[in-house]
Amino acid sequence: MAGNRSTLRLVAAVVIVGAAVAAYMLRPAADAETSQADDAPVAQSTALPRLLDLGADKCVPCKMMAPILEELKETYAGSLQVEFIDVWKNPTAAQPYRIRVIPTQIFFSADGTELFRHEGFYSREDILAKWRELGVALPEKDA
Repeated sequence: MAGNRSTLRLVAAVVIVGAAVAAYMLRPAADAETSQADDAPVAQSTALPRLLDLGADKCVPCKMMAPILEELKETYAGSLQVEFIDVWKNPTAAQPYRIRVIPTQIFFSADGTELFRHEGFYSREDILAKWRELGVALPEKDA
């Protein structure tokens, strides 16, 4: 019984945080205090497949994603572009991606076409499996 209550409390907390994030993301852009440079979507600077993670540095699942993203960025440098946008610090940069919850990972082809979108925590293994499923051949490297 106590386990069920803990689970229900955790689910309720996640729903409340999700609702707060949604309300924050849906507020008018005029309320945002960011510079013009911060308003631009992240531009793809190289012809590489790109993984874009939209989250916040204070969000628990986003914090869990941070070391995975950093490891992918380092391990696959030159083969995969990995980027992060903190939607709480820079909400207007996230607006073009129309996210509903954080974290959200968006997989782009080398030409910038969105291939897949995932909401929530996504493990390193699942990310690499998704790239394979999408037909993107990343070099075999150990974690």
